[in-house]
Amino acid sequence: MPNVLESARSAFSSHGDAITLGAVVHEGLCHPEPLIRIPLAMMNRHGLIAGATGTGKTKSLQLIAEQLANAGVPVFMADVKGDLSGVAVPGEANARIDQRATDTGYPWAPSGFPVEFLSLTGTNGAQLRATVSSFGPQLLAKVLDLNDTQTSVLSLVFKYCDDKGLLLLDLADLRSVLQYLADEGAEELKSYGGMSKATVGVLLREMVELEQQGADKFFGEPMFDLDDLLQVERDGRGLISVLSLSDVQQKPALFSTFMLWMLATLYNELPEVGDIDRPKLVFFFDEAHLLFDNASKALLEQVEQVVRLIRSKGVGVFFITQSPKDIPDTVLAQLGNRVQHALRAFTPDDEKALRAASRTFPKTDYYDVQQSLTSMGIGEAMVVTLTPKGTPTPPFVSRMIPPQSRMGPLTEAELAQRLRTPQVKKYATMVDRESAHEILQARFAAAAAEASEAPPAAPPRGRSAANATDDSVLGQVLNSSVGRSVLRTAAVAVTGTLVRGIMGALMGGKKTTRRR
Repeated sequence: MPNVLESARSAFSSHGDAITLGAVVHEGLCHPEPLIRIPLAMMNRHGLIAGATGTGKTKSLQLIAEQLANAGVPVFMADVKGDLSGVAVPGEANARIDQRATDTGYPWAPSGFPVEFLSLTGTNGAQLRATVSSFGPQLLAKVLDLNDTQTSVLSLVFKYCDDKGLLLLDLADLRSVLQYLADEGAEELKSYGGMSKATVGVLLREMVELEQQGADKFFGEPMFDLDDLLQVERDGRGLISVLSLSDVQQKPALFSTFMLWMLATLYNELPEVGDIDRPKLVFFFDEAHLLFDNASKALLEQVEQVVRLIRSKGVGVFFITQSPKDIPDTVLAQLGNRVQHALRAFTPDDEKALRAASRTFPKTDYYDVQQSLTSMGIGEAMVVTLTPKGTPTPPFVSRMIPPQSRMGPLTEAELAQRLRTPQVKKYATMVDRESAHEILQARFAAAAAEASEAPPAAPPRGRSAANATDDSVLGQVLNSSVGRSVLRTAAVAVTGTLVRGIMGALMGGKKTTRRR
């Protein structure tokens, strides 16, 4: 027993400013001293919170977010299940919390935290938006569930729009370009390789499905200003930004790829800072398996590159999922801090995953790692953190301290009170400026006007004037797919060049002009 505690003291005594997780558990006994902690300076080295359903992952996420906020570090976290909104109000003491505070020796006091709620639909928070152009073909292909051939066609369309100066801001822009290139503009596309009308049909159908699920509200302007995530309140606490996703659960690829877009844009916009005393932002990526499921090789490479490089911008990323096997090895290798809750082994596949997970922990003389991973109780986790020197500690089973805020959602009335903020008002109204849709509409309107002023041509022999009209420019315009689209009002002149795609952001593309 003294050897376990001595090892823990050696691992955690020099941490200084740190996030406290819990107390060491060995052979069924909890030892409040020393406490298991993660140095603030190591919170941008990324991490993993994993475990079976009901073992306490969400509470660990909430606990770490609270302590980061108390330390003055802004936090972004996705609320997929709708039970993180309670971080805004103080928790309520009960026998279970009192017992956990006694076991861990950590003084518990109820507290709410500064929170801004965000939403992809604008229903439960400030409306988040990104332009189609900044999202890029790779991420959009994942959202639309496209195959490799369809993705390559989408990339071709984006390239065409770049070359022709056609801004893709919302889904109407992309639809107009697709319709134009499949019909009147097909000749222009020959130098790019061309595309089949069948593929265009698939793309348009997938876009309709996406719009029916409310995603049309997400694509457009004004784009969300990521500086709004990096706020510190007057009392010195970091702002917790909670992205409410309960209203888009039926489209998991949308919110998972949106968060990746967010990370890449942060990388593009933030300056290099190297190693700093505390991160500028810590980003919690809940239900992380949704990002990697059915992802193309190109997208996986982009994820790996984002995670590897964003540390130098002072941003930490924590992935939350059920099993470490949900994360590709190339990404998992970069997650230095690890909070592993209990795993279950009910099937042969579960047992295989359990053995693989146990082998990823550093060796220890104090625990049978595989046995511990199946026997830990709710709110207990096997923890490996990084020391101030960046070296991993031995694994220790920890009894996690309870969060200070409510471990449950806000009521509808409580949430409504917190949606009357300047940030919600800032993004409430969509701006529709001139872009691809308007430009193509203007071309057809000009062609129609020119045709109406020209003297009528004599019809060919054997054909009526009515039939001849169908062959005129005006007839072609009126019968074209783009010509039948509804003309929207153009508002603001085009300014700046949009950053498009993860690789564009990583390679230092120009920033999108978002302030007017």
